[in-house]
Amino acid sequence: MSLDVVDLRNFYTQRLGVVARRFIGRGIRARFNDARGMSVLGVGYATPYLGLFREEAERCLAFMPAAQGVMKWPSQRPSLAALVDELDLPLPDSSVDRVLLVHALEMAHDPIALLRETWRVLAAGGKLLAVVPNRRGLWARMDTTPFGHGRPYSRSQITHLLRDTWFQPVGWNEVLYVPPIGRGWFLRSAVAWERAGSTISAPFAGVHIVEATKQVYRAIPARRERRRLVPVLEPALAPSPRDMQP
Repeated sequence: MSLDVVDLRNFYTQRLGVVARRFIGRGIRARFNDARGMSVLGVGYATPYLGLFREEAERCLAFMPAAQGVMKWPSQRPSLAALVDELDLPLPDSSVDRVLLVHALEMAHDPIALLRETWRVLAAGGKLLAVVPNRRGLWARMDTTPFGHGRPYSRSQITHLLRDTWFQPVGWNEVLYVPPIGRGWFLRSAVAWERAGSTISAPFAGVHIVEATKQVYRAIPARRERRRLVPVLEPALAPSPRDMQP
């Protein structure tokens, strides 16, 4: 079930949401470190992170699913956000260079169809970056944040899902090692939690950030059809009607 766009906006205005936005934004920027001259598309609720690319990208769009609702973005400029059917994006084939999925994959009723539609609009050589709750993390176990809603994924589950939808995972980041506790005294130690978790590669990070490339040439398994054996018929002489007359 999709969260309402108002709930998502309210989370990112809270202190815990600000901390989450900071660490996830760093992980996104580490993967998409240069978007100059590119077209960037955010699907889901990606607006807290699309601002990282708006000034350098040639074009930056935010598509929000109809079940979630839409909110104007950016607030002080002409809107770049639209309410869409996430399984039928209003873009031609191979029209964007980068796609950012945030609060999208875990909320989708049909994640395979969503990723295949993303594959369709992504240009050859384009890249996908998916921000997905970690199934083993604390954030997926508490519904006080958006990451506790929908379906979380393990690393192997994301890998299989991407490969089944014609993507090849090429890089990973894990963020949000800090527990989802919004108290001020606890959040002041968030940097220490992140540094310690990333140093020891702890498996309980709250979020996976996976980078994948579009497979343009994908293998299609060939099916060998069974051939029916037809007996060879040898020609035989048949009497003509004239020969059959008395």
